[in-house]
Amino acid sequence: MDLEARSLQPNVKAVLLAKLREYKSDLNNLKSEHKRLASANSNQAARDDLLESGMADVMSVSANQRGRLMMSTERLNESSDRIKESRRTMLETEELGVSILQDLHQQRQSLLHANDTLHGVDDNISKSKKILTNMSRRMSRNKWIISSIIVVLVVAIALILYFKLSK
Repeated sequence: MDLEARSLQPNVKAVLLAKLREYKSDLNNLKSEHKRLASANSNQAARDDLLESGMADVMSVSANQRGRLMMSTERLNESSDRIKESRRTMLETEELGVSILQDLHQQRQSLLHANDTLHGVDDNISKSKKILTNMSRRMSRNKWIISSIIVVLVVAIALILYFKLSK
């Protein structure tokens, strides 16, 4: 999970690495609490055994030890359950993170594809604009040429009529 987070883009990587460090810290805290509880219970039980062995009779010591042993076992089971729950939560979070990363990857691919398509459309629009500009110039030039021909023909007809009528 650490390697996957480090291979991502910097903005996503920072968030995921911070969460990962937090989860690792929580796991280490739970492990140390479990060890502390286990060693404290065993040390306390051993100390109480030494102190009570000379002061109480065998039956009360045995019942007392049994009670402490059951409490210690219960605490140990509770701690184990908390560790299992924390581990389950961590795995669920990891799965959710992987799912989010996959979704983000798909969205990135979609955006890249849309960007490429947009650039292609932009290039086509530029080409179309150039073609339309050239067509407009040709049309204007053809109008001038036709207008010039019409003027020349009108002048030629006027000259022909003038010379025909004047003779």
